[in-house]
Amino acid sequence: MTGSDARMNRAAWDRDSDEYQRDHHADLSGERRAAWGVFRISEDRLQILGDVGGKDVLELGCGGAQWAVELATRGARVVGLDNSSRQLAHARRLIQDEQVDVGLVQAAAEHVPFAESTFDVVFCDYGALTFADPGRALPEIARILRRGGLLAFTTLSPFFSMCFDDDVHETRDRLLRPYFGLGRDVWEGAVDYTPTYADWFRLFTSNDFEVLDLIEPRPDEDTVTSYQGRSVEWSRRWPAELLWRVRRR
Repeated sequence: MTGSDARMNRAAWDRDSDEYQRDHHADLSGERRAAWGVFRISEDRLQILGDVGGKDVLELGCGGAQWAVELATRGARVVGLDNSSRQLAHARRLIQDEQVDVGLVQAAAEHVPFAESTFDVVFCDYGALTFADPGRALPEIARILRRGGLLAFTTLSPFFSMCFDDDVHETRDRLLRPYFGLGRDVWEGAVDYTPTYADWFRLFTSNDFEVLDLIEPRPDEDTVTSYQGRSVEWSRRWPAELLWRVRRR
């Protein structure tokens, strides 16, 4: 199942990458490069990663490498990994334009080509822990993180998944699907994962992580986003995203 999921997601992102990078360019550029979630709440405001200077950092599902490039300018030794060759083509172009040192690797997050204890920080803004099976990806992350290392990532909230209307591609103010049984979902040729809160905690503890924080980002009233189906008004009432910070024991 996981191998076929990775192939489906690679094909979907190879198909959609050019459109994605074009449609969301403003949300992924300039001061918004180092920002979290579809509402682009800045890292400087949230301080999720903190000072990355001199640290070995992996962006797991780097897309066009906007985050990775920004962290390189802040002194991190950064590698960006992505499953999609087309996304990595965008990443290479940005790295060349910005003239920064960022390594790029093509691989699926369920099997990453790094030695044990390689990184101080692994993170993704959506990316791999939305589109890869977390039951397979988290053991790999635990393996490549040094003890005491940080894993931080945004992903969909169960509230969003339960209230999302597939027919109109919008969230509703009522539950449309059950909470129990959330997990793997196929939408427009791509596979994503939305574990329940209990599922996430079991995955963390079974892979030797401790939870430092769980943030449910709430956009400001004047927030503008290019991501469809992410109503600011709705997301000020219910959480659309989760932002986890966990530490390798």
